[in-house]
Amino acid sequence: MITDKLENINKYSVVSEKVSDFLKGLTPYSETGHYEIDERAYANIDVYSTKDINICKFEAHKKFIDIQMLLSGEERLDCAFRDELAISLNYDEERDVMFFYSPEKDFDSVFLKPSKFVILFPNDAHRPQIKSGDTDKKVKKVVVKIKL
Repeated sequence: MITDKLENINKYSVVSEKVSDFLKGLTPYSETGHYEIDERAYANIDVYSTKDINICKFEAHKKFIDIQMLLSGEERLDCAFRDELAISLNYDEERDVMFFYSPEKDFDSVFLKPSKFVILFPNDAHRPQIKSGDTDKKVKKVVVKIKL
């Protein structure tokens, strides 16, 4: 897992110039939906309410790297090493996702805010959409998927 400010995104070799330009061009007013960026990357922009931690599940991917960034709101995202977690739902090839039981400890938390991103690699199991305080909050989030 890598977390940084949007202004530094060009420092990471997994991020193409097209992906960087796409992310830097987004605002809280960007339309929700699916965006094809280039032959290796696409993005989805969604609006949802954050949830209680007990509802959120750890997941990981094999074919794609995720870049997740909020356009509005605040969200907690937990991250753990995939090989240290017990699988709760086997890998779904079509959806490129597998799910894990939540560990009792040994995970890190990141509080996502606008213009702060996280890059998640296949070895990074992550639990997104967690409320960052006592109440659920509406967020607008972009998730860029980069094919390995």
